[in-house]
Amino acid sequence: MGFRFFRRVKIAPGLSLNFSKSGVSPSIGVRGARVTFCRSGVRRTVGIPGTGLYYTTVDRGAKQGDRSSRAGTRRRDAPPEHDLDLNFFERLTTPRSERAFVDGCKAYVAGRADDALASFEKAEGLPGAAFLAGLLHLKADHADRAAALLTCAAEDPGSLSALFAKYGMDVRVALPITEEVTAHIQPTLTGVMLALAEARQMQGRISDAIECLDRVRQESPEDPVIRLSMIELLLESRQDDARTARRAVEIAGDVANDSPVHTALMLYKARALRALGLANAARDTLTAALRRRKARSPELLRAIRYERALTYEDLGQPRRARRDLETLFAEDPRYEDAARRLGL
Repeated sequence: MGFRFFRRVKIAPGLSLNFSKSGVSPSIGVRGARVTFCRSGVRRTVGIPGTGLYYTTVDRGAKQGDRSSRAGTRRRDAPPEHDLDLNFFERLTTPRSERAFVDGCKAYVAGRADDALASFEKAEGLPGAAFLAGLLHLKADHADRAAALLTCAAEDPGSLSALFAKYGMDVRVALPITEEVTAHIQPTLTGVMLALAEARQMQGRISDAIECLDRVRQESPEDPVIRLSMIELLLESRQDDARTARRAVEIAGDVANDSPVHTALMLYKARALRALGLANAARDTLTAALRRRKARSPELLRAIRYERALTYEDLGQPRRARRDLETLFAEDPRYEDAARRLGL
């Protein structure tokens, strides 16, 4: 899901699927959307119980030593596709659709995405296969086909992870938020609806995308990724509507600045508060968001500072507004319209 100040990063083409067996740590995807799950300790994972979502944050202070030892461990691990081999008897007794699912997983792990998609398309009636096929179509910007497949996957959420569990696979889809933070989804109803919301956005069906997010928000009302995605869509679709702004504030709730995702959520809450004419509350929210800088991207921090400068202008405090604008100009002279507002 994308945020305006991150130049609207989408799932596609930065989507990556990671298939892993216990002890194996593959990294599949394009630059900026890769996540390696390993024992190095370099990456830190924080989960949200029951949602299938978690965050991977880079610990830049972690030691990078003993690389040869870790490399040796990776070489000794068997490639995950070998664990998906079906012997002759198993292929005779395994249903055709399930064989297609297994073949698709093997093909993707081997880097043959087109073959994987063809196999998943043949695995009719399997929600897990529809989930993966929908994501691959989404990566290829085939929004209509992706939406159709993801809708099918959502019809039987209880069976989404059945085959993954049967074959001992862990499937994760990486949605880049910042360079340091990535949100991940798994084959759950939440994961399907987040992907379907992206497909609906690509189709230009913003109301349907909001409906997708609202459905999972009912089950996970505290999930910050879902709340942030929904508020962004609401404000993007109806920026000047007071009812929409009130709803955005209600969805944001009382936000603690616990992670970069929460920081971004505070930014959008402040924008909604400004839209309602509550400039003092917006200023306080933005100031609290700026108090934590560790692991927050420069783009996010600049967006917050710029929003606070606008808020100070609303409050009739030009000196404080100018101070924030000068800071922005010093960091990036081309940021938004900071130069014009400074009279430069």
